[in-house]
Amino acid sequence: MRITLIGFALLTVAALLVSAPLHSGAAAPMPQPGNAQIEPRAGMWRTWVLTSGRQIRVPAPPDAAATAAEIKQLQALVSQRNAAALDQIAFWDTGAPAYRWNEITISTALKNNLPVNFASRALALVHVAIYDGTVTAWAAKNTYRRARPSEVDRSLTPALPNPLSPSYPSEHAVAAGAASTVLAYLFPNDARFFADKAEEAVRSRLLAGVQYPSDISAGLELGRAVAALVIERAKADGSDARWTGSVPTEPGKWNGTNPILPQAAAWKTWVLSSGSELRPGPPPTYDSPQLAAEMNELRSFQRTPKANADAFFWEYASGGLRNYWFWNDQLDRTMMEYRLDANPPRAARAYALWSIAFYDAGVACWDAKYAYWQIRPHQLDPNWRTLFPTPNHPSYPAAHGCFSSAAAAATGYLFPRNAQALNALADEAAESRIWAGIHYRSDVTVGLALGRAVAQRVVDVARRNGSR
Repeated sequence: MRITLIGFALLTVAALLVSAPLHSGAAAPMPQPGNAQIEPRAGMWRTWVLTSGRQIRVPAPPDAAATAAEIKQLQALVSQRNAAALDQIAFWDTGAPAYRWNEITISTALKNNLPVNFASRALALVHVAIYDGTVTAWAAKNTYRRARPSEVDRSLTPALPNPLSPSYPSEHAVAAGAASTVLAYLFPNDARFFADKAEEAVRSRLLAGVQYPSDISAGLELGRAVAALVIERAKADGSDARWTGSVPTEPGKWNGTNPILPQAAAWKTWVLSSGSELRPGPPPTYDSPQLAAEMNELRSFQRTPKANADAFFWEYASGGLRNYWFWNDQLDRTMMEYRLDANPPRAARAYALWSIAFYDAGVACWDAKYAYWQIRPHQLDPNWRTLFPTPNHPSYPAAHGCFSSAAAAATGYLFPRNAQALNALADEAAESRIWAGIHYRSDVTVGLALGRAVAQRVVDVARRNGSR
């Protein structure tokens, strides 16, 4: 049965955009000591596409009489809690509300064989929408303080413990509305799939008895309203531009054909003013003693089974230019270790910060690559044999260094006890390009530094956004 058939019409986006009247429904009980409300100030955190968590005004939930009618609807759903329903409840309750949508975004990007540039853009758009929607939801939660259904009617037995936050609007519905709408824009052929997943997600909260149908309706519309603003930004970020340049012809420059996405150097960034803001100085020229020495370092490196295996891991097992899934998996695992599965605002914040750092690092990396067109080792020395084929873009700086260091530094900021291990992984990912013979030392050094510099800009923003 579709959620729209339960008997509660979805609130319109227009209604969300007007000031809300005073709430006359049941208020949530005050948290007891040791049972504190989750992030009571999250509604005041700074947002990315919204001016604030108050920009979209969520109308008041139903009054006490309508609430009682909704509880009857939930009681009727209790009889539908068969094994399949309980499995669905458990599935969507795993992790924070953003967790499954992150998983869906990653799997869809992989299915569509997206290069890292487009995949990182998709992740940033999805998670900014979820984060801004979550902040707005928390502002509304603390305005209306609606009690959870089983707190109003003790005869209703929820299938899950009540989350430690007011019920209205539904945070899971916000994530579902935001993510499914952005994903449908990004992958229109899969729009029906995303809509079905959103319906499944929100129905799980009703079957669980932890939220009202009107919580769901308001959450879905809120998420969709935020997503519309994210999509508006996405349509103007330059990602649909075609490259009209040409490969340089002068000696000592990268000299391949069909370079990978040179236009991505000009995509709109989130924390940087542009991809060129942190552009590093030029690489050593092709005829310089420095590059000769760096080429000799590659020649003198003794390839061993262990070094080869590690290089192959970072090229193939970790995804190569699809390594967003590897670093995203590190974030997911670390979030679970820190128990952010029980903290929707913190989890949404972590996903957004990580995704923005990863995306902006990619734009900055591509800006430098196509500003300098540094020649690759196998082009400088036609007799040089790499361990595997060289990616089809200029050498400086190393993309593995840019992306890996940004991901590790952003995750390390969020989860400090894991920072050392994560940064060591980033160093290994970058160094593996030396072992494979596809990058010079200067590519690797500068790539690591650039990714970390971008992540630091994201950290600087995070420290000022009110969420510390």
